[in-house]
Amino acid sequence: MELENFNLITQKATGNNALPLTSADVLNRESIVDIKKSRLKRGLLQSLYVRGNRTIAQLTRELNASVPSVTTLLEELIQKRWIIELGPADSPFGRKPILYNLHPKGKYTMLLDITTYGSRTLFFNLQNQVVYKKDLPLILEDNTNLPSKLIESFHQITRESGISASDIIAVGISMPGLINPKNGFNYTYKKLNPDKDSLGKQLETALQLPVYLINDTQATILGEHKFGQAKSMKNVLSVNMAWSGIGLGIVLNGKVFQGASGFAGELGHIQVKADGELCHCGKVGCLDTLTSASSLIRRIKERLRKGQISNLALKNAEKIDIEMIIDFANKGDALAIDLLHDIGKEMGKGLSIAVHLFNPEAIIINGLLAKAGKFISNPIEQAIHKYCLIDFKHNLSIEISALGENARLLGMQAYLVDQFLEKIA
Repeated sequence: MELENFNLITQKATGNNALPLTSADVLNRESIVDIKKSRLKRGLLQSLYVRGNRTIAQLTRELNASVPSVTTLLEELIQKRWIIELGPADSPFGRKPILYNLHPKGKYTMLLDITTYGSRTLFFNLQNQVVYKKDLPLILEDNTNLPSKLIESFHQITRESGISASDIIAVGISMPGLINPKNGFNYTYKKLNPDKDSLGKQLETALQLPVYLINDTQATILGEHKFGQAKSMKNVLSVNMAWSGIGLGIVLNGKVFQGASGFAGELGHIQVKADGELCHCGKVGCLDTLTSASSLIRRIKERLRKGQISNLALKNAEKIDIEMIIDFANKGDALAIDLLHDIGKEMGKGLSIAVHLFNPEAIIINGLLAKAGKFISNPIEQAIHKYCLIDFKHNLSIEISALGENARLLGMQAYLVDQFLEKIA
């Protein structure tokens, strides 16, 4: 439609029987120019965000734009502190071209990483560098107080960090639950959305900033795909073995798959044991009840109460945590090793379903239990070999994430920047 309007205006102005331009024609042409400029602006900022330092020649090729157009836009964005001129690039021949990149001190994003066992906030610049971070005394609970606490924390943290609210371009939130990124609702924690007003909308209204929500597991696979082991892969899974549950991040044909409502990847709520334990979702025998970090702690304590021999019995049962269990496993404690192996085996059974559904190149293990390394990855791999058809196992690798929790943070940042730039005018 835009091209048709442009052609019509051109015909009126330049045809043999040229007609005089009306005011509507002029406005139409100006609108098309604005649209093209906005697209070029988005493309330029996205190119610098993804690729880093670029020259004008590189940007013109990547954006299929003219040198004057790119040069004019660069000058405008430098004035608005989006972009910085870095100086001449290394070049063995001729005149050295000037390099440009996103301004490291011009604009910032605020990320809120909210979990069921703790939260934190981080400020990133547009070069993906953390410029400020702080732990928050908040845990994810299904109550109406969390939005107001987040708003209060925002104002407190901006004061403490010295970063002006006017320099923050958007706020990103990562949390567990069934999150619809289009409307900002978390359907697992329903009380965060009183009176049909989503958590995202509440924060946008209070902070006067764009707010973007994303499920923690989907943020993780996005981070792995953009910056980690999945960077060059087209079809890959990331399993988030977290405190309260299991999430599956999915990349299909090079894109993160979110599903119709953003809920894709709830692997933890497939039933694997009909006579198993009651899950927090209300069903019985979910994979979460067998493979989450909290289920490991619970089983360790049960075994110790029954008198099973372990060096963990020498510790205060209430102070036993995942790091302690992994440390004892590394020291050869049989109970710690056996229970980590059991969790890995059950996880492998569940993942064998996902392997048959998605036929991935790799499965990347993230989350608290990824810290157990081979104690987790080996039994997962063995179970997949046992339960998957042989042709699905060719060229399939099982890997522990090298990024660790940074995958989630970088994924959240990439998602926020991408969503923000899509709407930039």
